[in-house]
Amino acid sequence: MIFAEIFKLALSSLAANKLRSGLTMLGIAVGVFSVIGVMTVITGLRTNIENGLNVLGANSFQFTKYPAINFSDPHQRFANRRDIVYAQAARFKDLMGDDATVSLSTFRRGRRVTYGERRTNPNVGLAGGDENLIVSRNFDIATGRNVGPDDVEFGRAVVVLGADILNKLFSGEDPLGRVVRIDGQNYTVIGTLAPKGTSFGQSQDNVALVPITAFLEAYGRNRRSIGINVQAPSQAALAATQDAAIGVMRLVRGLKPEDPNDFEVFSNETLIESFNKVASIVATGAFVISAIALLASGVGVMNIMLVSVTERTKEIGIRKSIGAKQHNILSQFLLEAVTLSMVGGLAGILAGVIGGNIAAKLLNAVSVFPWGWAMIGMLVCSAIGVGFGFYPAWKAARLDPIEALRYE
Repeated sequence: MIFAEIFKLALSSLAANKLRSGLTMLGIAVGVFSVIGVMTVITGLRTNIENGLNVLGANSFQFTKYPAINFSDPHQRFANRRDIVYAQAARFKDLMGDDATVSLSTFRRGRRVTYGERRTNPNVGLAGGDENLIVSRNFDIATGRNVGPDDVEFGRAVVVLGADILNKLFSGEDPLGRVVRIDGQNYTVIGTLAPKGTSFGQSQDNVALVPITAFLEAYGRNRRSIGINVQAPSQAALAATQDAAIGVMRLVRGLKPEDPNDFEVFSNETLIESFNKVASIVATGAFVISAIALLASGVGVMNIMLVSVTERTKEIGIRKSIGAKQHNILSQFLLEAVTLSMVGGLAGILAGVIGGNIAAKLLNAVSVFPWGWAMIGMLVCSAIGVGFGFYPAWKAARLDPIEALRYE
């Protein structure tokens, strides 16, 4: 018998028991769906994080009151920390001198910018920063100028606008020198930012930058912690710069040698490491659930094949009596088991990719197709078909043709 004939016989046998075959495939599909769905979400999130972390700039790290990623420690522990006040941040910047590029920033989201009768939606991110903020955030000036040290020192009411705001308020007009209003405060436009696109599903162009001192004057300094970005001169100097910066930060915070750090320090690499730790835990859970489901499905495959062998005993006897060899019978039943597993696996992969991408979309992550995990899923399903289908196939192949013909 050629392979094509064996394959046709296998498919016709499965089609003859649609409900039984469908339920077995469903069990396999559920097991594959769980791991493929989770890995699709994780792959999409990891891609988003790696692509989006360019907002921090190269060779840089940050000091903040709260950790960038926190899944374990209670939030109240960090809320009880002292804020990094502007005076401490400014002193830190002075002490670091020319050893690194230091930028100070604080943010307030959900702002509305108005110009005459025109206004934006109340979703603008307002950043209070110094002259180094656009460097630390990888922005470029398109027209006009950046916020300068004098603007910060004197708290001037000036603003640099992102591309989305320009399109909304100044279509076809030169914005430089115009006065816009944000939360009741007037600001003179001194520059515009080059378009940057999105990061983590959010527009990076819907932002307005004002001097940090003007920001604090407008919104107050109480219960406000300043973020500090430090950019080392090179990748080689990053570790040494970070060690020195931590020492300076402890000094300005007034910590004793035995006191633990009361601030967080993180970089692009540490953020990715933190995400990978969480992703590994989630993936392990998905693997355990999937393994249990696939084991149960494998038992189901063996059970349905044993039932099939019993039901088709006389058929096997007739085929053997007209010349079918043991390897022909073995191949047919083994192929049926593999087909059951593979079709169930394909359905699980398809459902997992669709479900995973829907979940990723809700988390503002990119849509991906995890080719590597899909291939692994198909190989596992093939192994299940062979592993759990071999005994029933071997049992069918070993039947005595005379006894099989007598079977009722």
